[in-house]
Amino acid sequence: MADHLSQVFDLVEVRGVVSGGFAARGPWGSGGDIGERMKFIAMVSGRAVLRTDGIDVPIVLETGDVAILNGRSWLRLEGGEGDGPRREVEPDFGFGINRQDAVELGTDDLVIGGRVDLNDGGRELLARALPPLAHVRASAAAAPTVRVLLAHLFEEGAADRMGSAFALRQYGQLLLLEVIRSYVDQAELPPGWLRVLTDERLRPALRLMHAEPGTSWGLEALARAAAMSRTSFAERFRALAGVPPLTYLHRWRILLAQRALRDGDVRVGALAFELGYGSESAFSTAFKRETGESPLQYRRRLRDEGGAGADQVLSGSVPLSTATTRS
Repeated sequence: MADHLSQVFDLVEVRGVVSGGFAARGPWGSGGDIGERMKFIAMVSGRAVLRTDGIDVPIVLETGDVAILNGRSWLRLEGGEGDGPRREVEPDFGFGINRQDAVELGTDDLVIGGRVDLNDGGRELLARALPPLAHVRASAAAAPTVRVLLAHLFEEGAADRMGSAFALRQYGQLLLLEVIRSYVDQAELPPGWLRVLTDERLRPALRLMHAEPGTSWGLEALARAAAMSRTSFAERFRALAGVPPLTYLHRWRILLAQRALRDGDVRVGALAFELGYGSESAFSTAFKRETGESPLQYRRRLRDEGGAGADQVLSGSVPLSTATTRS
């Protein structure tokens, strides 16, 4: 599963990008509309209650917990104890840390927020693999690593040292990977690629499709690799992946094609042959049906965009500044 997960992450260009945070003391609240399709909230220290649309029962985030919001339109986070009115906190690209007023772990609530960036091919893929709200608890198997990464993120942002922007990008990437690993360990996954990657019985068949996507795999050969009957294999695969095996193979080929078109100057005809399509026309039709663009249109659009999205991610790194709620 680890190798397949790395392959998928590379193909869909998954990036965890820290976008801000705050430190707060006393009763506080924060929230609003969510501009990103996928967002994560990490509780570095303290406790808070998270509400969002489509979720009837709010969740409680404890120290070390992380929540991934998938396709939600708003969120509301509240925490803190003590007398007095609840103050509104505005997360910022600093951490809201006043350099002359040290944060007290165990007293202050520390929150990190960020987004999950994906390329065009990855948005629907990951959205189908995660529920509307994925709650990763600090008790999960990979939670110790998550807590360490959260501490590093806080330290880098609060200290604003040389190289902090680079460090925050790397820690954000690793945090997202560990959060997904933790979620796989503790939750019943919905049907999708993430769930099918974790299935031991289907792994031999997945290995064939991933290693030799251009081969004309049939159900018989894939079922034989999994040591299952054709019917049992097809039923199990569809139940876990949410799509039939050959549909999964087709989508895997399209993801590979998107990467090839993004990263190089490969001819469309050669790419069609490499991925197992009988002709350039058949490949172009399949690609357009899946993405809404022909291969050449897809390549042209990405080149016209000129990597602006990547530049924005790189420049959006964060120092971590003082939350006005600290008293």
